[in-house]
Amino acid sequence: MDWQCTGLRWPEASGGPALGWRKGTRTRTSALAYGTEFGLRAAGERRCAGARGHACPLGAVVPAHSTGGRCPECGRLDRAHSVAADTIPDDPRTYRVYLAWFGTGMVKVGITAEGRGAARLREQGAVVFSWLGRGPLMAARRAEELLRAALGVPDRIPYARKRAVRAELPDEAVRAAEVAELYGKAAALEGGGWPEALERLPFEAVDHAGIFGLGAVSAPGRAVTGLTDGGAVAGLLVAAAGPDLHLDTGADGVVVLDTRLMTGWTLAAAGADAGVSVPAVALGGGAAQDGLF
Repeated sequence: MDWQCTGLRWPEASGGPALGWRKGTRTRTSALAYGTEFGLRAAGERRCAGARGHACPLGAVVPAHSTGGRCPECGRLDRAHSVAADTIPDDPRTYRVYLAWFGTGMVKVGITAEGRGAARLREQGAVVFSWLGRGPLMAARRAEELLRAALGVPDRIPYARKRAVRAELPDEAVRAAEVAELYGKAAALEGGGWPEALERLPFEAVDHAGIFGLGAVSAPGRAVTGLTDGGAVAGLLVAAAGPDLHLDTGADGVVVLDTRLMTGWTLAAAGADAGVSVPAVALGGGAAQDGLF
């Protein structure tokens, strides 16, 4: 059995990006560094990534373009144990409510288990975030619903929209100010539906642009839409955000590889000169991936 990629990870300890791998019940990560060569070549067929740490019992073939990377049965199993799907309301863990900023006018509210720290924010590609409150799961969920109803703050943003604005970010102070303004409006809801069991946390804008390597990097021109048998994706790693790797391929410019498209493939290393020989589309030209993040 080969090691199978499980996508991009953002460990709390290092803060930087790392690829996750699984082989049976064993897992590991390999840290990535900006300015280094990155390349892979896929082989065979893409198989279902399984669910909740278990291999797919059918070894089902899944579409190359799916960012979920699971067959319908494993997809249902994964959602059945998901906090986002409200299937485990008696979860005893402490949760945190956050405000996440992805671009001008693009802020969402969400929750994450407190033990995960800010990893969830980096996994979503949040450029800036601030904690809003902490407490039991259902209190955190009620606060999330309150912000949606009272302030019109969404809890989901299509991933293609987040990707499209990364190359044109305003200054750090402007980013923080937008989050601060929304935080103030949310804090003003105390006494007006704010859950009593939820402790409000002080405002602190955490900016991930540096960790992601954004800023001086050229805007990506294309995005990979799926791997193929024998197809390669290679270049110089210049940035990463959420599940995306930004690769400078030289003549072809900067190409984005959503690492969720790597799951289920047998992968081998490829030299940086291998270029991109898999399907890709121009960003802004219908490059939306399936799924919300």
